[in-house]
Amino acid sequence: MIRNPNDGIRERMLQYFYDRNANSTSERGRRGSQVRISDVKRELKELHGLTQPQVMANLTYLIDSGWVERLEERRTFKTPRGTSQPSTSTWYKITNTGIDLIEGQSSAFKRADPFEGISVTAFGSNVQIGDGNYANNRYNGLSSELETLREELVDSNRLNDIEKLAAAADIETVQMQIAKPEPNLAIIREALSPIKKLARAAGFLERVTNIAAQLGIL
Repeated sequence: MIRNPNDGIRERMLQYFYDRNANSTSERGRRGSQVRISDVKRELKELHGLTQPQVMANLTYLIDSGWVERLEERRTFKTPRGTSQPSTSTWYKITNTGIDLIEGQSSAFKRADPFEGISVTAFGSNVQIGDGNYANNRYNGLSSELETLREELVDSNRLNDIEKLAAAADIETVQMQIAKPEPNLAIIREALSPIKKLARAAGFLERVTNIAAQLGIL
C-alpha cells in the first residue's frame, strides 16, 4: 500500500501534541497541555520546518479524525467606558484517542463512544448529525482562517485592547454567519469592513482580502 505523504507530517504533529500533554505543568499557558494556534505553528516550524499551510491542512485532518480537539474559552471584558465585550480564545490539545494511537494501546479507563452507531447524513453542503442539528460544511477551511486572523490580531502589539476586542467581536459575527446554511453576506460585509482597517494597521490585510475573496466579497 502506498503511504500518504501527509502521514509523516500528521505523525510529527500528533507527537508534538502528545509531548506537550506529557510534559505539561498546567492546563493552559506556556507549559500547558492546551496550546494556541500561533504557538502550534511557530513551534512546529522550529521543530520540523513545517509551513503554516502544512500545519493548518493537517491539523484540520487530525481534528476531524478525533486525534486532536479544538476548545473555545469565552470571556467577557469591560472596556474603559464600562461596557462588556465578548472575547473567545481557541486552544488545541491531544484527545485520549490520540494518546492511545501514540502509545499503541487503549486504556481500561477509556469510555465507550456515546455516538457510536449514530448515522451521519450529508445534505449538499450541510451535515445532519443525530437529532437534526446542522453544521455548514462549506466553510470549514475559512472558519479556521478566521480563527487564525483573530488570534493574530489579539496578539498584535500594534492594536490597543479596545481595538482587539472589537476585532474579536466582528470576527465572531462572520463565523456565526458562515455556520448558517445561508449566510447573510450583507452582515458579513459590514463586519469585515472594520476588521480590514484593523488588519491593515496590524499588518494582516492580505489575510482579510483572502477571506473576502473566498466569500465572494471584494
